[in-house]
Amino acid sequence: MKRTNLIVVTIIFFILCGIMGCATNRWKEERASAHLNIGIAYIESKQHTLALKELFEAEKLSPNNPRIHYYLGISYHGKGFVEKAIAEFKKAVELKPDYSEACNYLGTIYLSMGLWDKAIGEFNKALSNILYVTPAAALYNMGWAYYKKGDYQTALTKYNEAVTKEPNTILLPLIEKNMGIVCFDQGDIAKAIGHFKRSLEIAPSLAESHYWLGRCYVKQKNIKGATEEFRIVVKMIPESGFGRKAKESLKAVEY
Repeated sequence: MKRTNLIVVTIIFFILCGIMGCATNRWKEERASAHLNIGIAYIESKQHTLALKELFEAEKLSPNNPRIHYYLGISYHGKGFVEKAIAEFKKAVELKPDYSEACNYLGTIYLSMGLWDKAIGEFNKALSNILYVTPAAALYNMGWAYYKKGDYQTALTKYNEAVTKEPNTILLPLIEKNMGIVCFDQGDIAKAIGHFKRSLEIAPSLAESHYWLGRCYVKQKNIKGATEEFRIVVKMIPESGFGRKAKESLKAVEY
């Protein structure tokens, strides 16, 4: 009888430990989620230092949560710590191999570093997940990587794929703009103009498309059209890189 009672007590003890363990784990995950959400809010307002503080707390509570490492990567990148950002995105993908968003973000970092092939590799990883909700993002980025490699035809193919997969993507004006740049570099000015105009039909305030449209008009010796486009850019973004280029271009066509 005593032995039976001991077994019952032991079973109850382990059940209670399990319940307490589950409760503790659930509490940790809830706290981690709260810190993560606050961190994301700080990221959205560009306050990356405060975001990191929250995300560090989240990581302590849930070290194997891939989303926490993904947002740590974004915060590190926002503060200019590129290598730390890369490490966090890699950790996120290690924990969740089909984490397309992390692969895409990692690819954009490689893109900014001029590592075209490494970038393309990451974008392909992102696209290998058939459940990836925004494949146009990876295809858009991949198109630019191929353009920078000088493979214009593949760049156009990737941009067309992006539009096919997501006809209503918010990236459409940027895709049209980039397709225009590719066509411009290929010497097909008429096609380039078509893309830049479609870009501006969707997003009239996209200054880069106005600038490139001005460049196209210069090629066609349409000085009036070029002048109008360059003036729009100068008015919209006078102190930016494109604003300064537009000022220089205006001087060239007006004198």
